[in-house]
Amino acid sequence: MTSVKQTVLVISTMLLVGMPPALAAAEPAQALLNELIQPHTASARTGAVTSDPSGLQSGLEELAGDKTSSSLPSLFTLDDLKAAHADLSELQLPADLPTSDLPLTLNTQVEYFINQFEGPDHASFSRWLTRSTRYLPMMKAVLRKEGLPEDLVYLAMIESGFTIHARSVANAVGPWQFISATGRRYSLRIDQWIDERKDPVKATMAAALYLKDLSGMFNGDWYLAAAGYNAGENKIFRAIDKYNTSDFWELTKGSYLKRETKEYVPKLLAAAIIAKDPARYGFTEVDTVPQIGYDTVTIPSRTDLQLVARLTGTSYQTIRDLNPALRLWCTPPNYPDFELRIPQGTKERFETGYAKIPEEGRYTERPLYGRYTAGRRDTQASVARRFNITIAELAELNRLAHRQRVAGRTLIVPVRKSVDFAQEGQEPQPQLNIRYYTVRKGDTLTTLARRFSVSTHLLAIWNNLKARAALAVGKRLVVAKNAASSRTKA
Repeated sequence: MTSVKQTVLVISTMLLVGMPPALAAAEPAQALLNELIQPHTASARTGAVTSDPSGLQSGLEELAGDKTSSSLPSLFTLDDLKAAHADLSELQLPADLPTSDLPLTLNTQVEYFINQFEGPDHASFSRWLTRSTRYLPMMKAVLRKEGLPEDLVYLAMIESGFTIHARSVANAVGPWQFISATGRRYSLRIDQWIDERKDPVKATMAAALYLKDLSGMFNGDWYLAAAGYNAGENKIFRAIDKYNTSDFWELTKGSYLKRETKEYVPKLLAAAIIAKDPARYGFTEVDTVPQIGYDTVTIPSRTDLQLVARLTGTSYQTIRDLNPALRLWCTPPNYPDFELRIPQGTKERFETGYAKIPEEGRYTERPLYGRYTAGRRDTQASVARRFNITIAELAELNRLAHRQRVAGRTLIVPVRKSVDFAQEGQEPQPQLNIRYYTVRKGDTLTTLARRFSVSTHLLAIWNNLKARAALAVGKRLVVAKNAASSRTKA
């Protein structure tokens, strides 16, 4: 009898989520169950919770008065159906959802992620809950100011677990996981000096503006807006056009959207439901991380963070932690009135000391470091010469043994001048320091190559010349470069 109960349970569950039974033998039961749940099918498919979501209870009560009913398939007895429904009742989700300004839904997809967060991912979700206590008040305030549901804050939970320095395989960065193009669209500065996707306040403001735009695009449907945040609005528009429906749950039944996007909204809803009542789901000991208190000061010119630490009586690392968007040891150049965070209660002390230091004394030039892939003929000596350092310095930077071969190896090298990142995720590249020479009578490519310690072939390439070309007196040639850009690697 157990197998019969399981069969009825499977058929009932499949009908509830809008999936046809796979077994032809189940057709009689399907017909009966379809009849019983007919008034409730639409609400079940959209995830709405009712007091009797399957409709089976009322139908079985009707059948209970007529044990000889011809509508009951001979394959099952009434007791089988009642027992199966009792099992099904155990799967029903609680109807008392927490209060939320984001429309919450309970269905099998959401329940799956609730179970996942309660079970296999319990430790990870517990860390997310702990980390959230530091950022939720600020993030909710930003969302509220923009007229958005405060519970959209749980997008940051499923995006990054509120990890400020999070980076995805697609180079999405920060707590709200912006790719560089979207970040810049919402006025986040991203270059070799600063990445404001890691600034929790500015990134939240950008996320709020993006979500507001998405809400407008999808007529206030937050499920579609959230899906658009994950996959991009155009992907969701194409899915709506392809399936001729704007119901998110219907869109997930097709194959066009990726699994990640189909699971995104259920995961968001599951995270919100648990986070609003953690103890109910087994998260009884969530630590509270205090919010970071800080003062903000305006920095008029590039300033060394070591100096800031000294003037505020704190550590360099503390200043870095307060300003996670900064990528290097100083505030960014060409950023008028940059707002720097310093420990709370140190503003007056800092401004008094800072005013006494002339602008040229606020910043010390330091070398940046990039990566260089050594060529087939490169040696420690040639690489050191190329980047104007000693062999000992190169060996120390890269932990090289005496006379160790470097051909094909990616080496850390100093970059004397900073340059913008050419692309997302790229390290600072070595600056080309070009040296010129004016041709004199009797000069040839061979004699110049020998004089400047380069090959004739390279000289020809640099100057767009043929290898045996005669040189015109007075012609200006490139005879040295600190780094060949074709051999510089991110």
